[in-house]
Amino acid sequence: MTKPRSAVIGRWRIVEADLWDRAFLDLCGPATMVAGADGHGEISFGAVQVGLDIAYGPDDIDFTWCGFDEMDEVQGSGSAELQHDGTLTIDFAYHLGDEASLKAVRETSSAAC
Repeated sequence: MTKPRSAVIGRWRIVEADLWDRAFLDLCGPATMVAGADGHGEISFGAVQVGLDIAYGPDDIDFTWCGFDEMDEVQGSGSAELQHDGTLTIDFAYHLGDEASLKAVRETSSAAC
């Protein structure tokens, strides 16, 4: 099986969101998204820590996620798309709940995972 070739693979720093301010995003540490080349990844921001199951496109990914938000079990789905300016737009939706749009930049020390 060949590894997926996606420009989204790597470590991303979440720098803004439409629902939350930067102080909340970095509440428990730097807000990040990691998209691994193995079909898995993670997102952490605020009190959210979730694992991702990823489907790859050349410049985007779709994912389902599950994990914890303030120690409550949560799940949902989302996608991330590379923009022309090199930023990443992440659509993040809780199952039967809030939907958020996040913006991320590639971490400068990021190599493909």
